[in-house]
Amino acid sequence: MLPPVLPLSAFACALRAAAAPRLHVRAILFGVTENEQDSEELAALEGAGERRDEVLGRLFEQHRARLRKMVHLRMDPKLRARIDASDVLQETYVEVSARLGDYLDDPRMPFFVWLRFLTAQKLVAFYRHHVATQKRDVRRQVPIERRGFPAASSAVMAEQLIGRLESPSGAAMQAEARSQIEEALEDMNPNDREVLVMRHFEQLSNVETAHELGLDTSAASKRYLCALQRLRGVLEDAGLGGGAA
Repeated sequence: MLPPVLPLSAFACALRAAAAPRLHVRAILFGVTENEQDSEELAALEGAGERRDEVLGRLFEQHRARLRKMVHLRMDPKLRARIDASDVLQETYVEVSARLGDYLDDPRMPFFVWLRFLTAQKLVAFYRHHVATQKRDVRRQVPIERRGFPAASSAVMAEQLIGRLESPSGAAMQAEARSQIEEALEDMNPNDREVLVMRHFEQLSNVETAHELGLDTSAASKRYLCALQRLRGVLEDAGLGGGAA
């Protein structure tokens, strides 16, 4: 099952809210900050004793949906024909379980960021095993952006922004708009594009995004807002602004 579509209306709302700090649901309901949540997860794992595998499984399940979003966005179409996101996450969990002790000895990054990093590594390994080894031209391997992450698919991003239209005329408009948005995403500055992928599509928090980009939270938030504003002009040119002003 694919991650839920992010419609243009959600994109328009993001323009208005981008500068505000993003909090998880638990933070909204219970006043728990992201740093506190990460500390709680680490404490749960460190104090689990013989129940560590059980606790790890529970925490992994809590983060599964966001990890699946990342895999779906960044999986090469050639690899998608051979495996699905569940295969990647299953192998990732095995890797996480094997390396958990080393992580807990020196947790240099938030727990979810570590899970995401291992998931990206596993996605690259799957590509190299199933697709790249079938090619003689190594220059055509999957695009790898900085931090070792596969590049997100502009086609998938455009599809999620557009959503689905039911009428034949709507379908034709959808195809044209998707093409325009996909081209705009391809032409974006790589840094702007990546922060847009993380915040709007993968739904990373501002703290998580800042950690991934090596920025403070204020700079990460400003970069996200700038990326949204640069893409907004293209959407409005295509008649898809949706009241994003």
